[in-house]
Amino acid sequence: MIEAARFWAIVVLLGLGVFFTFVSTVGVIRLPDIYARAHTASQADTLGAGFALAGVAVAFGWKQGAIYTVLLLFFIFITNPTAAHAIARSAAETGVEPILAEEDTDADETDAPTETDGELT
Repeated sequence: MIEAARFWAIVVLLGLGVFFTFVSTVGVIRLPDIYARAHTASQADTLGAGFALAGVAVAFGWKQGAIYTVLLLFFIFITNPTAAHAIARSAAETGVEPILAEEDTDADETDAPTETDGELT
């Protein structure tokens, strides 16, 4: 009974780890600028690595490998957000502008009222 619960806990933790790592990967590929990409990499990737390492720690049980895995988990929780912050700060200091919204220049030109002979059309 305990072994079955432990097995399913490992499966759920590893599944969540893979899911959040996949979400992070899609976010890094799909998001428009460095700031959004750094955000998804620091948030979802840290969560994915956390769940995966928690699953590994549960799989090891009360052994020395589990202690090292938990230490690695704390290291990742500290370094991933710090690295993302450093990347975003470096981008801001070098003048990289965030992409706030996609602008459609064709719609602006055709939908805007035009002035002809003093009248708006």
